[in-house]
Amino acid sequence: MSDTEFPFVQFMREDFDPVAELGRIRDEHAVFPMKIPGDQTVHLVTRWEDVRGVLGDHERFSNDFAGISGLGSNQEDPGGLGFRDPPEHTRLRKYLTPEFTMRRLRRLEPRIEAMVEEHLDRIEAKGPPADLVEDFALPIPSLVVCELLGVPYEERADFVKISKDRFDLSAGPEASLQAINDAMAYLVDLVARERRDPGEGLLGQLLREHGDDLDDRTLASMSDGLLTGGHDTSTSMLALGALWLMRNPEQAAKVREVDGYVNDVVEELLRYMTVVQVAFPRFAREDMELHGVQIKKGEMVLCSLTGANRDPSLGPDMNEVRPGRETAGSHLAFGHGIHRCIGAPLAQMEMRIAFPALLRRFPGLHVSGEVPFRELAIVYGVKELPVAW
Repeated sequence: MSDTEFPFVQFMREDFDPVAELGRIRDEHAVFPMKIPGDQTVHLVTRWEDVRGVLGDHERFSNDFAGISGLGSNQEDPGGLGFRDPPEHTRLRKYLTPEFTMRRLRRLEPRIEAMVEEHLDRIEAKGPPADLVEDFALPIPSLVVCELLGVPYEERADFVKISKDRFDLSAGPEASLQAINDAMAYLVDLVARERRDPGEGLLGQLLREHGDDLDDRTLASMSDGLLTGGHDTSTSMLALGALWLMRNPEQAAKVREVDGYVNDVVEELLRYMTVVQVAFPRFAREDMELHGVQIKKGEMVLCSLTGANRDPSLGPDMNEVRPGRETAGSHLAFGHGIHRCIGAPLAQMEMRIAFPALLRRFPGLHVSGEVPFRELAIVYGVKELPVAW
C-alpha cells in the first residue's frame, strides 16, 4: 500500500474483514500519524485500550468539528450531539436521555414488529428474487426513525431519499455535505411545523416539555444526529447480519428456533461488523504526547472502531463470530464515553426483532447473486443483497 492510500485504510474492508494493513498498523503503532491533503496530520488510533482511552477523555480531546475546522456557516455545520462538547453536549443530551430508556422504547416495539411483518408480507407476495437491502434492511430503520421523530407518513419516502447516501464517500465529500445540508433543511422545516402543532413523536414531546429552551435549529440538529445514528447504521447491520446468517445456516437455525439466542448473536455481530468504522473525529485541545507521538493542539485523532473491536487483546479468535463471548459487552461498536450512541438500545431492539422474523418467514433464504460491498464508506455495508428462497 502506498503512502497516498494511508488516509483511507481505516475505511477499507475485504468482505466482512478490515484490510490486513489495518491490523499491521495496530500491531506496530499505538498511534499512526498520516498526512492528508493540505499537509495536515491525522493520528490514527487502532488498539482497543487506546481507542477507549481517547473516546473517554473529553478533557483533552474535543468533538467540536465546526469550531476547530472553521466551519462558521449553519449550512456547513454538521450538527448533532457527536460534534458538541460539554457543557452544551451535556445540556442537550439530558433532553434526549429519558426518551431512550428501555421503558420508553418498549412503546415502539409493537410498531417495529408490525413494520417487520409488513415488509416480510410484501417480499413474500412479490416472490423471489428480492433485494434484502431495498426491500427490508433500508425501509425498516428509516420508518423507525420516522416513527420516533414524528415525521408525517406522506413525507416518509422523501425523508428516506434525502438521508440514504450521506455516508457514502465514493461520490466525494461534496456530495456527502450536500446530503447533510438537504436533510437539515427538511428537519428545520419539520421542527417549525411541529412547534406550531406538536405531534405525538419525539419532536412534539420535546417541544411541549422544553420548547422554550430549544430553538428550531438546535432541535433540527439533534434530530439530524438521531437520523445519522439510527438510519444508515441499522440498515447496514440488518443487511450484513442477514448475509452472515445465510452463510452460517447452523447459527441461522439457532436464531430461528432458540428463544433468546438472537441476543448473543446481535451483540457479537455488532462487534464483528462494526459498521461505523471510525468514531466522530477528536481534536487535541492542547499539545500533548500520546505513546511517544507528539500531537499538536488542533490536530485530528481518528479512532478506528473496526481495528479496536478486532484487537487480539480482547480475546481469542476476534476475527470470528463467537456468540456468547465473555467480552461481549466490551465492544466499541456504539462508541464510548459521553458520546456513546444514545440510540444503542433502539438499534439492538430492531435487530432482535428483525432477524428471527426474517428467518422464520423464509427458512430457506439464501444469497442468489453477487453482493457488492461499499467502498471507502464511513458506515460499512452492502449496496445490494439479492436473495431467494
